[in-house]
Amino acid sequence: MSYFLGRRLLLGLLSLVAATSIVFALSRAAGDPRLLFIKPGGYAMTKETYEAVGKKLGLDKPLPVQYLIWMGRVLKGDLGRTVIGELEVADLVRGRLGATIQLSVGAWFVATVIGVPLGVLSAVKRGSPFDYVGRFVAVMGQSLPSFWVGIMLILLFAVTLDWLPVAGRGPTGSSFPGNWKYFILPIFTLGFTSAAPYLRLTRSAMLDVMDSEFVKLARAKGVDSRTVIWKHGLRNALISPLTYSGLLLAGFLSGATVVETVFAWPGIGRLATDAVYNNDYPMMTGSVLIFAVLFVVASYILDVLYAVVDPRIRFVK
Repeated sequence: MSYFLGRRLLLGLLSLVAATSIVFALSRAAGDPRLLFIKPGGYAMTKETYEAVGKKLGLDKPLPVQYLIWMGRVLKGDLGRTVIGELEVADLVRGRLGATIQLSVGAWFVATVIGVPLGVLSAVKRGSPFDYVGRFVAVMGQSLPSFWVGIMLILLFAVTLDWLPVAGRGPTGSSFPGNWKYFILPIFTLGFTSAAPYLRLTRSAMLDVMDSEFVKLARAKGVDSRTVIWKHGLRNALISPLTYSGLLLAGFLSGATVVETVFAWPGIGRLATDAVYNNDYPMMTGSVLIFAVLFVVASYILDVLYAVVDPRIRFVK
């Protein structure tokens, strides 16, 4: 098992290098950041100024050298400065991280609470009205775009009923739970649309387990249904939902761009989107680095949890 985890760690580091290098190259291919300094209305940058700006931004060196310089700074904790405003990328990300964590953890909790119990109930009560309700929720969650769900919730609860605020995270200086009303719509929108795969994976895995021989044997021995379902059934069906759970949380932490845009949520997703629009390559590469680290860490933790959840799993060379 130690060999496997060590190999996974090495592959994760290689994935980080590959992801950041690809985005680094694409950010340069998207256009010259120096053109952002040319004002509209016919103002032309002189050759001397153009070269000076390029030297300041490190664009006068070959692309591989630029990437190595950037990686060297990253290892020291320096993600660079934005092209516009020359602000520290690390400070901007740190300032948005709290909002993203709050939204991500809340949405992950909603998705888990909706998806796992409904998936178990749908599998245990197959063919019953509970099963049809569960499958209906799964189809709706997967077919409805998150931006549409968010807009409909805004129209109903914020505009028509005036129960909840339209968007934002609350007044400046306010914090949770004082501004809890601002969390309800974005968290439910993100959680509901993400609960559908949870439900389908749990239902499918539970159906396989409940039809297995050891479950039939447990029932024949007179084990009560609650123990069969939650101890013998769900534990052996957790691998697929567990995989989705870890990657889902990492994806939320990487920034739910659509939901953050609809609800004007000041998270990392909007920060990365604005960087793409502005061709702000230090912010783009810094954001991708953070996203890749989150996914690599989540995958690594999942590999460890597999052996904890299912003792039958043994990683060998």
